[in-house]
Amino acid sequence: MKHIQGSSMMGFITILVRGKDPELFFQKCIERDILVWNVKKKSDTACAGNIKLRDLSQLKQVKRGTHYKLTFTNKRGFPFLLKSFTRKKELVIGLLLSILLVFFLSNIIWEVRITNVPRDIEEKISDQLTEYGIHQGTWTFTLDSPSNIQQRLINDIPELLWVGVQQNGTSYILEGVEKTIVEEEEVEGPRNLVASKKGVIENMYVSKGQPRVQVNDYVEPGDLLVSGDIQFADENEEDDEKKDKNYEPIAAEGEVIAKTWYETEVTVPLKANHERLTGNKETKYHLKIGGVEFPVWGFGEPEYHKIHRERYEKDLYLFKWNLPISLMETTLSEKTYHKAERSKSEAIDIGIRQAKNELQLRLGPEADIVSENILQEITENGKVKLILYIAVEEDIVKQEPIDQGD
Repeated sequence: MKHIQGSSMMGFITILVRGKDPELFFQKCIERDILVWNVKKKSDTACAGNIKLRDLSQLKQVKRGTHYKLTFTNKRGFPFLLKSFTRKKELVIGLLLSILLVFFLSNIIWEVRITNVPRDIEEKISDQLTEYGIHQGTWTFTLDSPSNIQQRLINDIPELLWVGVQQNGTSYILEGVEKTIVEEEEVEGPRNLVASKKGVIENMYVSKGQPRVQVNDYVEPGDLLVSGDIQFADENEEDDEKKDKNYEPIAAEGEVIAKTWYETEVTVPLKANHERLTGNKETKYHLKIGGVEFPVWGFGEPEYHKIHRERYEKDLYLFKWNLPISLMETTLSEKTYHKAERSKSEAIDIGIRQAKNELQLRLGPEADIVSENILQEITENGKVKLILYIAVEEDIVKQEPIDQGD
């Protein structure tokens, strides 16, 4: 049956042959390589069968010089269907316009929903989305990919730890997670302040409690800095020397700024290769149907020597259903390669900055890096390896509860 596959797409005709021995007419067709199928004897003088539309011209040649009469009883296939539509232009145009209207309306954002974040952050996200051009009535074709939108939101809103962006039909749904600042749990009740790391005391700001160290003292982790045991005397005693000395535990409060030290290691190459985008770019669009892509806009390749390609696939919707057709957007950006050779001193400067930035990120913005010393410097295999000793001024206070016994 493979020889008749595709006949519905290309079109076929059912013919009725009338005359003496009508089956002989189909035999002549076969002899002329005309494909015939579903041949049925209607009567002694009538016989019907199917032929492909493309063989119609050859059929007329077979008919010449014979006494047979041919009648087309049925016409089927895409060509005939298309012809019937073209006879009703108004209906076809109206149908196409309706399909296009529904298609475009199905690819417009009708709802932007933000969930799982406090009201103030929700307002910030909404303002940023409006700035990005994401709001009701926006074409989905003009928007960045959800991953790019997600990254931009995280960069522009410091309070966001994570945000998920999902397109669901004509809706954009954003779910965020607020960034929580992890603070050391405050000890309730009476407490002392002890050192969390070793260092030399630079400044002290004690609002409650009895200081037990002084500026320039060296302390080790666990050393008592501020005591919560406050000593007071019994006012009823007349003799000062006989007054009973008592202790009233309180919650000590204060800051103890100490100079601390960190040893860190960093490696910097003397030669670096990196690529840079020049800003010149072109955008191409393709319709992807199945695994095949058809160009829609932007033909040919740009005259760039080096090209950086970014591809983004935008799903197309009809109402809430995802169509098996997608719009592929390809951005071709011109790029150049740069080779940088650093001197040893430049590599050392870069390594020091890198080490200080990494340490600052680890300690937080409250810590103040005051100095650095190079303990060891090794140059080998085109790299400079540094071992640094960095001095920092930071609050080393750690709260410790006071054991009051029974």
